[in-house]
Amino acid sequence: MIKTFTQDDLVRYIYKETSEEENAELVSAMLFDEELEKNYTSLKDVISGLDASMKEPSDKTIDSILSYSKSYHLHSVE
Repeated sequence: MIKTFTQDDLVRYIYKETSEEENAELVSAMLFDEELEKNYTSLKDVISGLDASMKEPSDKTIDSILSYSKSYHLHSVE
């Protein structure tokens, strides 16, 4: 029986959340299903773009947040 794979399956595969058996089935399915392989490539590109766009706050921003938090905590305790 041929299993139908969804985008959720592809995302799980990209994030290495699939079993060895599922990995083998997915790789095999992509060899014979051009559309599935295109979807995999597209999702992988999107995920790579999202990962690359992750930003971290500057040290100044973190210090400001911590300072505000400390100041807020002191005022709420009084």
